[in-house]
Amino acid sequence: MPQAPVQFGTWIRQFSPAPDTRVRLVCLPHAGGSASFYFPLSKALSPAVDVLAVQYPGRQDRRHEPNISSIPELADRIFEAIRHLDDRPLALFGHSMGAVLAYEIALRLEDAGLPAPARLFVSGRRAPSRDRDERLHMGSDEQLLAEMRKLGGSHATLLADPGVVEMIMPALRSDYHAVESYRCTPGRRLACPVTALTGDKDPRVSIEEAAAWEEHTTGPTELQVFPGGHFFLSDQSARVTGLIADRLARVGVAVPQEAQI
Repeated sequence: MPQAPVQFGTWIRQFSPAPDTRVRLVCLPHAGGSASFYFPLSKALSPAVDVLAVQYPGRQDRRHEPNISSIPELADRIFEAIRHLDDRPLALFGHSMGAVLAYEIALRLEDAGLPAPARLFVSGRRAPSRDRDERLHMGSDEQLLAEMRKLGGSHATLLADPGVVEMIMPALRSDYHAVESYRCTPGRRLACPVTALTGDKDPRVSIEEAAAWEEHTTGPTELQVFPGGHFFLSDQSARVTGLIADRLARVGVAVPQEAQI
């Protein structure tokens, strides 16, 4: 577990301070996730990239705060927390629910006349225009837990502990409500480059749905497909981190050659 992260206000955690870098990467967790999920990535990219991780309310050091079950409200709050970080290029990385939030925050940056993200990384999530009728947030606790086990990831082993389940369930249900009720504004497009990442066996994202991110920007797009399921980025950490490092290098940043999550 990461120790004593630096806090940028309520919403932002910094595990590996890198004050002299030329780019920041703001990372947004998946449903039920927390800022510490990105500790390995932060460590891998330091000191070349200043990695900041978003901490949603209702978990870890914010566990006593009310959860927010709306993507637009979450995006508004996070945007306000990062809008002042304009002294260097800013990239966004979001996994699963975090990808939707990263997209909405990028729209808010552009709408406010602030610099567009240097790059938007969207991982493990179908394009906003590809809706599915999903209602897991209305199901039982056991149905939600079954979904978590199906998706896998490092947190799945913790689900056998009733104390852990009791602690995470309110935030998990709130997050699922947020992402399952989200609908994008038709026709909205970013102007920044977009890199979409997906696992070839992700039960919640097809290759076509991931490729459809190209419909949401006028900038260049790419699709990177990795072996694995929904949490491929953990299983393929070296390749994923190398990809991020390479794309950030294209905005003039020197990055570690052997970076790994």
